[in-house]
Amino acid sequence: MLTRLRIRNFKRFDDVDVELGKAVVFIGPNNSGKTTALQAIALWDIGVRRWNEKRKGRDSPEKRPGVTINRHDLISIPVPDSNLLWRNLHVRKVESNGIVEKDGHTRSKTRTENVRIDVIVDGLSHGKAWSCGIEFDYANAESFYCRPLRTTEEGRAARMPVPDDAGGMRVAFLPPMSGLAAVEPKWEVGRINVLLGEGQTAQVLRNLCYQIHVQNGTHGHWTAITREISRLFGATLDAPQYVAERGEITMAYREQNGSALDLSSSGRGLQQTLLLLAHLYANPGSVLLLDEPDAHLEILRQRQIYQLLTETAERQGSQIIAASHSEVVLNEAAKRDVVVAFVGSPHRVNDRGSQALKALRDIGFDQYLQAEQTGWVLYLEGATDLSILQSFARTLKHEAARDLERPFVCYVGNQPDGVRRHLFGLREAKPDLVGVALFDRLERPLPDDLGAEGLEWTRREIENYLGLPDVLEAYARHDLQYQDDLFDQAEAESRVALMKEIISDLVPPIALRDGPGHHWWRDTKITDDFLDPLFTMYFEKLGLPNLMRKSDYHQLAALVPREALDLEVSEVLDRIAKVARKARPAG
Repeated sequence: MLTRLRIRNFKRFDDVDVELGKAVVFIGPNNSGKTTALQAIALWDIGVRRWNEKRKGRDSPEKRPGVTINRHDLISIPVPDSNLLWRNLHVRKVESNGIVEKDGHTRSKTRTENVRIDVIVDGLSHGKAWSCGIEFDYANAESFYCRPLRTTEEGRAARMPVPDDAGGMRVAFLPPMSGLAAVEPKWEVGRINVLLGEGQTAQVLRNLCYQIHVQNGTHGHWTAITREISRLFGATLDAPQYVAERGEITMAYREQNGSALDLSSSGRGLQQTLLLLAHLYANPGSVLLLDEPDAHLEILRQRQIYQLLTETAERQGSQIIAASHSEVVLNEAAKRDVVVAFVGSPHRVNDRGSQALKALRDIGFDQYLQAEQTGWVLYLEGATDLSILQSFARTLKHEAARDLERPFVCYVGNQPDGVRRHLFGLREAKPDLVGVALFDRLERPLPDDLGAEGLEWTRREIENYLGLPDVLEAYARHDLQYQDDLFDQAEAESRVALMKEIISDLVPPIALRDGPGHHWWRDTKITDDFLDPLFTMYFEKLGLPNLMRKSDYHQLAALVPREALDLEVSEVLDRIAKVARKARPAG
């Protein structure tokens, strides 16, 4: 069993240390590195095997580069160029070795060194713990070298030994089911492994079943597989047949009504489950690397299949390390297995998955990236709120204008719970992330455990700062100028008069008399009860289509004069800027 994985300079990883266990689930959003971690284990396994084949029991001369691995040998990690295995494609580094005085001139002495990929795996076999590290040096586009990890750099480098238990460990990689080919030739075991590594699972499923069926008399594995497929999908598997005349393997199944159909007619979920079970039974006593074993399975099946896989692996003496972004698999694994969250630096989840679950459900990889880049997040009701804040900040020439140019913003409506879920999920990756959440006036106090600095407008909604008579009259004049370069002063005054008339029809006289200080301007739901009917009437009387709907009201923000902006607007911008100053972006 593998108990720990350390990776340096491999693909997306700089330096990663991951705890493993008997059953492990790598959980996280797309493109977060789950599959890369599985591939690192597969690369380590290839390195151990190649080294044992060439050098076992013999010292390696230090002038020799190690054992050569061709990129075509990487059946689990297909790449067109070997340098794609190295982080940021950096296969060599240049280091300065100090200043050298020569002939009266000062010169800088440098040297070029290979950047090594290091993969160190700890394990437990037969009650004994072991550790085995393999390092990889780039050679050229087609190949690279591997050898045991060096533990000293001076003189003759000491190297980490390769324990027999590490060399005897079987590692098998299985990508998701890719569909099923209509015709499947009979393959040898080596070719099956190559096709699996290339992700061509469609080409090997019948072959795996055929192998297991041939051996059924010894182990009864085929009987177990047919029993589980019948229980889960109500389908009866017929024995796979080898048609020697065509060099093909055929396989059928029977539905509950007795109809016999070719296996290619079955659902993708049945095929995926059959592939996983066949892979488990074909590789007893192995470390099985499963990439998205829940693919093609509906929610109810995901839970059943995960339980079935872990139970079968236990009986087979195998270890499962699976990569998934299924909420169901996470829930199941968090109860009893090791869960490693791939958000930020990969780490074991110790709270039984609660925060990782929120992160998985609500947050994509781009959100984690933005959190790393900005160090702070702004929560608003919707996109128009951001446009209004940007206009206000420009009008006031406020320092927050810079922070609001390209903020990391998340729209949560008027739901504080949405802030909590998002922010605490992001903090799985960036614990020092700060945030500010701005809401329209809420009916209940903001929760104490919001996580972000919570703000709310004293007016009913942010648009209440826009729907003032002076601003609407300015819009009537501004709108005409925007539509026609030939500005007609008389037409402008006519439109302003029309706007005043509609305002007087919709606004209570006392609110017009008292101005913005009257509670009507604060407490009315200004969009639904005032602006919507106002612009509907305004454009109807002009005989024009309505050019100002709710999603367009942010345009009014630029027309609010500086002196008309409520002091509260400036105070809110102050607090946003203060939070942004606390941010600690990555790098």
